[in-house]
Amino acid sequence: MLKGKAFKFGDDISTDHIVPGRLLHLRSNLPELAKHVLEDADSTFARRVKKGDFVVGGKNFGLGSSREHAPLVIKMAGVSAILAKSVARIFFRNAINLGLPVLICDTESINDGDELEVDLKSGKVENLTNGAELSFNPIPEIMLAILNEGGLIPYIKKYQDFVV
Repeated sequence: MLKGKAFKFGDDISTDHIVPGRLLHLRSNLPELAKHVLEDADSTFARRVKKGDFVVGGKNFGLGSSREHAPLVIKMAGVSAILAKSVARIFFRNAINLGLPVLICDTESINDGDELEVDLKSGKVENLTNGAELSFNPIPEIMLAILNEGGLIPYIKKYQDFVV
């Protein structure tokens, strides 16, 4: 069970919003880059986010160039999952491979600052602030196993193959 506060963003949050191009020189210093995560969408986000919190987006979250470090610095900032109406396919795959759950659901009933509880196995989101209940397609067992190991590389190192 995941529990934390929602940080709500709108539609079309690109990898440039997540990791501004002007800061790509920090790719070799990911902890420093994480201090700037999503600053072009919300300049205060990196200072306010706490371990376990959620990024909540609208449509087309993570569009743009395939920057593997975009979901990585979101995870490094402490975010436990991303909830969005839709997500760019390459961003979705990069996030799962790095151990960051991305959940596709209707985020209309989630407001900035709401307290959420998410059950990855059952596919349920409970908004503890307003009582709304949301659902998403439960994450397949293999993806849950990858997430539980912290990403694809730790999973492969442990199991040497795709087993569930």
